[in-house]
Amino acid sequence: MKFIRVNMSDKSVHVEEVPQEYAGLGGRGLTSILVNAEVPPQCDPLGPENKLIFAPGFLTGTPLVNTSRLSVGAKSPLTGGIKESNAGGTIGASLGHLGITAVIVEGQATKGELSLLHIDSQGEASLVSAQEYQGMRTYAVAEKLLAVYGEKNSVMCIGPAGEYQLASASIQSTDIDGRPCRAAGRGGLGAVMGAKGLKALVVNQGGKSPDAIANPQAFKKAIKVVVKTVQADHMSAQVMPALGTAALVAPVNAMGAFPSYNATKGQLDGWEKISGEAMAEIIKKRGGNTTHRGCDQCMIHCSNEYVDKDGKFITSSLEYETIWATGGMTGITDLDVIARLDNLCDDIGLDTMNTGVAIAVAMDAGYKKFGDAEAAIEMVEEIAKGTKFGRILGNGPAAVGEHFNHPRVPAVKRQSIAAYDPRGMLGNGVTYATSPMGADHTAGNVVGAYLEQKLDPLNPEGQADTSRFLQIAMAAFDCMGQCFMASVALLHPDGLDAFQRLIEAKTGTRFEDGYFPFGMGTRILKAEKEFNRRAGLTKKDDRLPRFFHEEPLPPHNMVFTISDAELDNVLEFQ
Repeated sequence: MKFIRVNMSDKSVHVEEVPQEYAGLGGRGLTSILVNAEVPPQCDPLGPENKLIFAPGFLTGTPLVNTSRLSVGAKSPLTGGIKESNAGGTIGASLGHLGITAVIVEGQATKGELSLLHIDSQGEASLVSAQEYQGMRTYAVAEKLLAVYGEKNSVMCIGPAGEYQLASASIQSTDIDGRPCRAAGRGGLGAVMGAKGLKALVVNQGGKSPDAIANPQAFKKAIKVVVKTVQADHMSAQVMPALGTAALVAPVNAMGAFPSYNATKGQLDGWEKISGEAMAEIIKKRGGNTTHRGCDQCMIHCSNEYVDKDGKFITSSLEYETIWATGGMTGITDLDVIARLDNLCDDIGLDTMNTGVAIAVAMDAGYKKFGDAEAAIEMVEEIAKGTKFGRILGNGPAAVGEHFNHPRVPAVKRQSIAAYDPRGMLGNGVTYATSPMGADHTAGNVVGAYLEQKLDPLNPEGQADTSRFLQIAMAAFDCMGQCFMASVALLHPDGLDAFQRLIEAKTGTRFEDGYFPFGMGTRILKAEKEFNRRAGLTKKDDRLPRFFHEEPLPPHNMVFTISDAELDNVLEFQ
């Protein structure tokens, strides 16, 4: 267990033991609690006082499946509050196998100076000049770095958007095939990395010094329970490998909660052309791969490799949120165009969700017409070129709305909503409004309860309580380094108990019942809320845009009906 502290101001690298107050934490729990403790909440997110933290999950580096996630944390230049953004691929596992609890990037390089951080197979870290990679897109950067350091390395890097310090800039992570197609997309943390003067992390995959497990036998026993729970779930075990997350297009559209044409409708005309079923058929016909394994230790295989008519790779993985943002919200129903937009965003280093919604706001404002595929591609290319409008677009939907003086901006804390309209799924609206992260679908997504008909998406009763439980559970889950696709285990008593047993087996410590997820999740959310309060965010920031309350959404013609008072109580802890 160790921290690697990297000071970009003086180019120093120091290793230290993990302080006791961070023991038992990883992932989002570690990034959020450390940001709250060490980052001045009123600081400039793009200044030297902010810190950028890369933290594998607490269970990453262990034999547990689906634990290769990496959390990246900082003060967000998009929301102005605390942010954790989560990426898959291989780099989380690479750090975990080296026993690295977190890489903490501090200070700021001289303007125009660019470095990369190299961590070798022994866990030794060093800063190396990266001037030759300045301005390069992520696919070219990853290819060159893997040629220099070897294929058995993981790369995490920024593209032009990060160097421009745009608020929608992502940090791209390589998958098992060395392609930077996994993203810590939300919150503009690529801009923080660019402001630090850090172009990339390169981490050797051959580490053999993971943290010790105090009780290996108990750990193995708990793993079997988690695996059994995930394998028993129809969505995780059968639907995800066949269709990926795009399986949600059809049911969410049928529910009238698929925000389309900049959230003016709940259903998309021609939705069947961009459904998971249509995508799987196209991929199979062209010789692509529908059950690609993109991340280390994955047992679900929800990834895919989308190829063109000649069988040439376009992107991996084409996921539900991206299909919605660049398709449903823009009115584009051509999967080839959507795949191209996904690849462009990954290559330039952009959050596909914030970027797709920004394009939709521009279209809604009359800049271009909905469904104009060529215009959408041209707009994204403008971001790469750094044009005046490209920079506006690259700063997200709120910036675009301000530019056009257009009021319909579906964002909370300046971060775009996800692919579930809060008027058609009230519980997701509660999560969007109250999550300290801004509108966020992974912070407490209620869609599973709706699909299983355990909750009526249009009835206010039970929405706030369900969102609250899921936000607590997911905060703890994100601490573990587990993939969101395996979070189904939290909904089964045996699976929930197994995670507490995993933590106890690794640490050799017995915790009180309910420590996972309630004790851990509540602690994380309290730290996040405290940082946001000290940063100047108030209850007024925990609100959906007014149009969700005032404009009925076809086909149900419903508005968001959860009261402000109820929203204020969702994350009120003693």
